[in-house]
Amino acid sequence: MHRFFAPALDAGDEMVALPRDEGEHLRRVLRLGVGDMVTVFDGRGHEWLARVASVVRRDVRVQLVARAEAAAEPQVPVTVAQAVLKGDKMDDVIRDAAMLGAAAIQPVVTTRAETTIAALMRGARVDRWRRVALASVKQARRAVLPEIRVPLTLEHVLEEPASALRLMLVEPSALAEVEPLSAIQQLPVPADVTLFIGPEGGWTEHEWRSAQAHGVRLVRLGRRTLRADAVPVAALSVLQFLWGDL
Repeated sequence: MHRFFAPALDAGDEMVALPRDEGEHLRRVLRLGVGDMVTVFDGRGHEWLARVASVVRRDVRVQLVARAEAAAEPQVPVTVAQAVLKGDKMDDVIRDAAMLGAAAIQPVVTTRAETTIAALMRGARVDRWRRVALASVKQARRAVLPEIRVPLTLEHVLEEPASALRLMLVEPSALAEVEPLSAIQQLPVPADVTLFIGPEGGWTEHEWRSAQAHGVRLVRLGRRTLRADAVPVAALSVLQFLWGDL
């Protein structure tokens, strides 16, 4: 059944209006009309079975019929602090992290990033990433829309209030003494986590030493060097397995 994002959804309402772009997609792309059944979710964890009640151009209203069960959220909220990657690779990271249940994605501009915060904002990249995340949660049957934050430098992210556990993935060759990600299994299950993932070429020594100084644990994901855009999928999957979310 087709799913639509309805941020104005309120369980106390009988009717809810879809955002105009969602209404346009329902009418012009999917060719749905009055009487068709859909599901709507608010991005905050609530989902309903609904019936299309009216279609007037891009003004689409649906009638809530019954609560629907969305995909379960991970028990440990993970914020992916991802170094901004080249080209469109960041789109893939956003898509996959949203699909796998990330609670938030924090784009990070690092020493080796080939962009700046100003350039990202001028290019409306955050708006694009938010659209990518929405499309991904629709496909994954999540009713929670992860927060796509505005880009920050690593220094600013490290200075923000800390999660219960902060991890930074470093390349196996970066330093001799670094614990495997699986070692996290020996710790109590944290209330929340921030996972720092580096750019192509990895973190600089100054960056990972700065992270250490802020209480971030350095970990490695196996003994092979993975493609930068593949790391979030592998890391989130491992963490969810360790915490019983798979």
